[in-house]
Amino acid sequence: MEFRPVRRAPGAFQQSLDPEEITAVCDRAFGPESRPLSAVELGMGMYNSTYKVELAGQDRPVVLRVAPEPGSQFRSEQQLMRNEYASVPWLAVIARLMPRVIAADWSHQVIGRDWMIQTYLDGVPAPERLGTYPRAAWPAFFRQMGAITRSVHDVCGPYFGPVGGPGCETWSEAVITSLEEIAADLDGVGLDAADVRKIAAAAAHHRAVLDEVAEPRLLTGDLWTVNALVDSAAPEPVITGVMDFDRTSFGDPAADWTIRMATAKDDERTAFWESYGALDRSPSAVWRARVYEARHLGAIRLERHRLGNADAVRESYGAMSEVLAGLT
Repeated sequence: MEFRPVRRAPGAFQQSLDPEEITAVCDRAFGPESRPLSAVELGMGMYNSTYKVELAGQDRPVVLRVAPEPGSQFRSEQQLMRNEYASVPWLAVIARLMPRVIAADWSHQVIGRDWMIQTYLDGVPAPERLGTYPRAAWPAFFRQMGAITRSVHDVCGPYFGPVGGPGCETWSEAVITSLEEIAADLDGVGLDAADVRKIAAAAAHHRAVLDEVAEPRLLTGDLWTVNALVDSAAPEPVITGVMDFDRTSFGDPAADWTIRMATAKDDERTAFWESYGALDRSPSAVWRARVYEARHLGAIRLERHRLGNADAVRESYGAMSEVLAGLT
């Protein structure tokens, strides 16, 4: 088998499988007759390890995604692959754009990690292709992103919190729980979590404002340009696929990462709102948005720490301080 892993330091968070492990996984999913001919690790994501695998007797490649070892996962990021698997029936509204799950295994009998095999989507990662178009064409991409996000947010869920559970009866409980988990993870890696705990305390004090959100809606969790594919030959950007829904949850659509990114700059992405619709700008909604930004910043701090980006970790404290000032 031709094997091309991404070379990383021995202590890096993402650790590649070896050829024998990939062969064993493919044998479990397809049988020994469909042996892997090649496995190329794709370096796009920063959480799961992802491989494009060519199999004997099959015309199209498949994608093998492997979760981090259980012991290396943060409390706030436990079993994300299982959460994504649980979200598939809820994402039927965009099934035409998503990879299909061929096999998934949580048994750890083959390798000591969760893994999933999906169909391979055609298209080019949006960050690679968008820059080849004139900027005047970019709004078309963000308009499509808005329509996709709107269709997901229109799906109602049975509870608040991660799609795979555990569920919460109220939105305030889900938000406070997630902030407490982030704070515990920061403690675990030796980072100061006092500001995150202050945000959690403010959220607890103003539960009623959070609980104005009474209907759980499906959130994409992580959808933006890096998780979108576009047509390689179209004269203007056309989204052909979306992927990596391991952070899906039920909650307030305004808390979604996609909304955070759509509001981050006043540039071509403003076309997002043409198809998505207008955001609630009431005082309560603005206050909730500050809490959501703090939650994003806490998660970003953990990710930057995991990537060894000390400067970005330090910067997160200043950004969090500004959010806290707006909550008091």
